[in-house]
Amino acid sequence: MNRQHAFRARLRSDILVGDGAMATLLYLQGNAIGASTEELCLTEQDWVRDTHIAYLDAGATVIETNSYAANREALARYGLETRTTRINRASVQIARQALEQTGRDAFVVGSIGSILAGRVRGTAWEEYRDVYEEQAVALLHEGVDGVILETFYDVEELLLALDVIRPLAASSGTPIIAQLSLIEVGRTRDGYELTQAFRQLESAGADVVGLNCRLGPAEILGSLERTIVPEGMPISVYPNAGRLGMIDGKVQYKSNAAYFGDYAGRLVNQGVSLLGGCCGTSPEHIKAIADSVAGRRRVTRVNPVLAERVVPVERETPRIEIPPTPSIVDLVKQRHTIIVEYDTPRDLDIEKYITGSRALQEAGADAITLADNSLATTRVSNMALGAILKRELGIEAMAHVACRDRNLIGQQSHLLGLHALGLNQVLVITGDPARVGDLPGATSVFDLSSFDLIRMVKQLNEGIAFSGRRMKNQARFVVGAAFNPHVRNLEPAIARLERKVEAGADFIMTQPVYDVETLLAIREATRHIPIPIFIGVMPLTGQRNAEFLHNEVPGIKIAESTLERIKRFEGEAARHEGVQIAKELLDVAVHHFNGLYLITPFNYYDMTVELTRYARQITSAQAEIAVGREHQHHGSGCC
Repeated sequence: MNRQHAFRARLRSDILVGDGAMATLLYLQGNAIGASTEELCLTEQDWVRDTHIAYLDAGATVIETNSYAANREALARYGLETRTTRINRASVQIARQALEQTGRDAFVVGSIGSILAGRVRGTAWEEYRDVYEEQAVALLHEGVDGVILETFYDVEELLLALDVIRPLAASSGTPIIAQLSLIEVGRTRDGYELTQAFRQLESAGADVVGLNCRLGPAEILGSLERTIVPEGMPISVYPNAGRLGMIDGKVQYKSNAAYFGDYAGRLVNQGVSLLGGCCGTSPEHIKAIADSVAGRRRVTRVNPVLAERVVPVERETPRIEIPPTPSIVDLVKQRHTIIVEYDTPRDLDIEKYITGSRALQEAGADAITLADNSLATTRVSNMALGAILKRELGIEAMAHVACRDRNLIGQQSHLLGLHALGLNQVLVITGDPARVGDLPGATSVFDLSSFDLIRMVKQLNEGIAFSGRRMKNQARFVVGAAFNPHVRNLEPAIARLERKVEAGADFIMTQPVYDVETLLAIREATRHIPIPIFIGVMPLTGQRNAEFLHNEVPGIKIAESTLERIKRFEGEAARHEGVQIAKELLDVAVHHFNGLYLITPFNYYDMTVELTRYARQITSAQAEIAVGREHQHHGSGCC
């Protein structure tokens, strides 16, 4: 019997002890800091070999190659993508050397980790096929006893990896262990209950199903207790050493080896046949497992009897039907619609802001949009002021949501908060880098691109959290995207805009336009875009403002005649002239765009109040003319 078949047989009859964390041990020893752990298979083979030996001495009967992230995509971050095959083959050779040096009878499994690794997916799953094949071929060619696919947050990605690797492993009979990582007890990130996920993995050809990483022994035990595992299917479990936290000023895991050993026995009672450790575990944890399971044989698993879910009967109570407020998208399809941007203040005095917002509402604004710390400058939360505007004035408030300031946790929390406050119309933007703002030492987060964030917001509308967890309710976000036309070549900008539409954007808001030529170019280039476009107009405030925009802001051009015209005025007179120039632009814009986006410069809300009144006046006149023509048309038809 070859080693691959022997390993398969032992998984079905015995309890095998896996090893613990590789990277954790290397980092704790001061090795591999700031580098690729997998590269050490080429540069510091003794360190890797010694780690294997430590786990073998602790009682491990299955060791993993140091190849978890040795795929082309992950190695490219260190400029190592051309060494993918060499690193994987070396990882197997080092593990074999550790067995020879210790004389232990143990199995070597080739570790292949998730490519996505918990990040937000930006490409189609199919693009990962070649990456998985390259790594698997190298490991299988070097003769691993098994392959372990680990730390997969998404069932769909794990199924793809199985689809690629299963045929490659078939000729040698190499068993494949398929392990998921759970965001919460019993459920994957992409929304699968564990029972359903294991069933699909079995159908896809997995020889062993299991769990690793993220959760500690207690939560993994809880997940198995509520899961139906396919009959006869071996189970593998590699828990973390508890939750990661800050202890005595150091980031570390809390659980001790004795606790790990205690839970090893409980996990074996669930039918687990391969038990090791993941992040934060050490040889001490593995020794505790080995001591706990010594002399025991595999326990035949008894699946739980899952009670049917009881759907509560709702009592019939009178319900008041409140008609939903028409969204900006609904309005702009029916008539000219005006959105005014008005930045929140930089201090705690919000009275002037409320006064300005009321004036904009009375002038005819359909919505006020609030930037998210524009120009990376700290301002009062747009969530807070948006809620105040909606409550006190009854006007629609649209919050910008920047990718810059919040990580994935903060972004979802912020969006759920906006929705809870009735602010379900948002504009997703990238956001200016923190270094250009008033706190240049602040960190720009950018966990997500604007494309990613648009997709994730629309995912909330499907009732699915960022983590993949099914939520009790679906959100009702209407999502806008930004468009910057101020580029030398409009084609790439339009292509980027098309990607935002594909991601799920419901409407577009452009950066301010200062000349008719650019306005008409935008109209022509976006005729095929199937969603409404709000054309941006921001009045000039004076000569210096105009010269700054023309000479220092990339791509913005202001006609020479306009520069000369504004130069003749100062102070309030210059602002008045800026409004007149903007009015002339609106005269053209209303014939080509139903959506008007008026931007308030430097919080001079009186300027946008005047522009809003003017825009409402000319659009009303245009509507009356259109109605008159319609009546005239019907009248002539009756004669």
